[in-house]
Amino acid sequence: MNNDFLQELNNSQREAVAYVNGPSLVVAGAGSGKTRVLTYKIAYLLQLGLPPYSILALTFTNKAAREMKNRVGPLIDYSIANRLWIGTFHSIFYRILRAEAEHIGFTSNFTIYDSADSRSLLKSIVKEMKLDDKVYKISHIHARISYAKNNLITPNLYINNTELVKNDGYNKMPLLKEVYKMYWNRCFAAGAMDFDDLLVYTNILFRDHSQVLEKYQNIFKFILVDEYQDTNFAQHLIIKKIAEKHQHICVVGDDAQSIYSFRGANIENILGFKETYPQAKIFKLEQNYRSTQNIVDAANSLILKNKEQIRKTVFSEKEKGEKITVFTTFSDREEANKTADYILSLKKKFDYNDFAILYRTNAQSRVFEEAFRKSGIPYKIYGGLSFYQRKEIKDVLAYFRLAINPYDEEALKRIINYPARGIGNTTIAKITECAHTQNVSMWEVIVDSLKYNLQVNAGTANKLKIFADAIAYFSVQVLEKNAYEVADEIIKKSGIWTDINADKTTENLSRQENIQELLSAIHEFCASPSALSTREETEEKNISLVAFLSEVSLLTDQDNQKEEDTNKVTLMTVHASKGLEFKNVFIVGMEEELFPSARTLMSPKDLEEERRLFYVAITRAEQNCFISYAKTRFRNGQSNFCNPSRFLKDIDEAFLDLPIEFGFGQNNNYRNNDDIFGAFESSKPIFYSSKKLTRIDSLNNNIPTEKTLSTDGLSVGSKIQHERFGIGEVLSLEGDADSRKAWVDFGNNQKRQLLLKFAKYKII
Repeated sequence: MNNDFLQELNNSQREAVAYVNGPSLVVAGAGSGKTRVLTYKIAYLLQLGLPPYSILALTFTNKAAREMKNRVGPLIDYSIANRLWIGTFHSIFYRILRAEAEHIGFTSNFTIYDSADSRSLLKSIVKEMKLDDKVYKISHIHARISYAKNNLITPNLYINNTELVKNDGYNKMPLLKEVYKMYWNRCFAAGAMDFDDLLVYTNILFRDHSQVLEKYQNIFKFILVDEYQDTNFAQHLIIKKIAEKHQHICVVGDDAQSIYSFRGANIENILGFKETYPQAKIFKLEQNYRSTQNIVDAANSLILKNKEQIRKTVFSEKEKGEKITVFTTFSDREEANKTADYILSLKKKFDYNDFAILYRTNAQSRVFEEAFRKSGIPYKIYGGLSFYQRKEIKDVLAYFRLAINPYDEEALKRIINYPARGIGNTTIAKITECAHTQNVSMWEVIVDSLKYNLQVNAGTANKLKIFADAIAYFSVQVLEKNAYEVADEIIKKSGIWTDINADKTTENLSRQENIQELLSAIHEFCASPSALSTREETEEKNISLVAFLSEVSLLTDQDNQKEEDTNKVTLMTVHASKGLEFKNVFIVGMEEELFPSARTLMSPKDLEEERRLFYVAITRAEQNCFISYAKTRFRNGQSNFCNPSRFLKDIDEAFLDLPIEFGFGQNNNYRNNDDIFGAFESSKPIFYSSKKLTRIDSLNNNIPTEKTLSTDGLSVGSKIQHERFGIGEVLSLEGDADSRKAWVDFGNNQKRQLLLKFAKYKII
């Protein structure tokens, strides 16, 4: 192999690939070929003589890791590509933790809790602590613990953090710190880690065991990181520790596409890369190979409004293309119908799978599903139930987990009485209480119920023994057989296969098909060349059930999406669309308090992320982009008047085909307006009466003129001062007593509907 393959890159890509003398940041604009740079850089490093095992490449999805390996293969050799350390952060750190488990008090067979397992355990803890689950909401506790772990805050640090504890008190959950501590201890006792633990324990491992850190610093001579803008504090710190000895690190990312702060992603990691690595060289990939010039220019003009960013000028050499079409409708239902009409009119030139509908929240999909069904447009929802989250599959996987790690409490509770073997909830509660009282695992109590004085009758004790013997038998098979052989045996001898063959209902037939599909996946895993070649290289049983289960446990959201060959329109959130591309994209619901989300309006930092999210949406489009908003949207049980999103004014109007009805379409001289958003404010306002929805004509700007004072002292035209929104004028009133509402204009394009019973205001 020679350097000829570098000639396939443009100048910016080639420079980024060839620089290997120190840390580097590759700022890759949307559609600029970042994966190409990463794969070519790996090939280039191998050509320089680096052994494949000394190159560490970290991604966020297994899909991205597979794509990287598949692209490297033709450039070098597939057998070499299989020996590279390419994988997700979690899969690579899991591999390291398994090898070094004894240093942190685990065995190498620790299992991984997914979100459902974690929430199930938290639910048990809240119940045991006799806390009100309406106050101590499991979803909130889970998110709070995840936030703490991503910031490397262990339970002891959490308890001593005044700000965190104070915040919990404000949210009426003062004992959350105790829930976190118990959750941490219970996971440890069960020999289990959740996804966040894989990062926490890797940091603990490297922090407390310098010889282990040095070992991996010496192994990994060069580190590459994909999507660096999505890294959190824990990931950033691990990478920094491994790289601090040799400083051979290259990170690739785009700050303009940093949209996952709710998952812990910290944009400061990429913005402050130069501060972390003062000697770093920065490369910019600015040519977009995906989208038309107009789409790229529109996206550029939008993101220019963000203050926190690494400046770059993305350009396209593709055709100029059509302007972005902005259209408005009276209601969200009409928005869906009009979108369907657009798709049908374009269907002559495109297939259905060339279209994507992007929305801010999942709830918006409903009206589009209804409209598409009526119009006969086939569609699929991206982000549905994962194959591995189906009940029958999770049941089988729980048996696998328990055979590998009998201390796995959540797996044990899931299948101790499935298929039914006469071990009811009362017995399970006794086992749980006994285990906690004796400070041992549930498994230890089941194996020796007499020793731990478990209060059950002889019949129940015998049933527990039969169950324990079965799991012990499966544990031996795990060590002696490959994944497919032991999986097939567990499914048959556990009674699962008999249970789902008990009758021929449609549901059971589907369950049978799913389990057969699981067995096919395991068989394919055992026969895959990559698994076999890796086994030969590392002398590790990589076709074991342990290896298969670890791969399944580490699947990400994107990996869980099943590829479909069907020709359907894709419906998805903007967050889920990152990394994807479509010929035609519809960005719907571009309204204030929806996009941007109402939760972000008080924070400039959050608003910038919402703008980046809009940037991501636009840059998914290759040929045509449509943006729509409704004047009324049915939310929270009622129709609400909506204002167009502030982000629409951030796009240079030269790249937009705007609605003519507002007086600033292509054929209108709207450029006389000093502020294009002023034109949006001239759209037809909508008011509500207690009897029916009334549309007020904007041509003569009619507004209700009644001046009758109500019992609360308000009338149309009243001036009020609201604690949050400031001074405004009442435009309309509706309803009576507790349901009385006012529509108020607070200026600066802020028209809001207030439920007067709860609104904090005074008349001025």
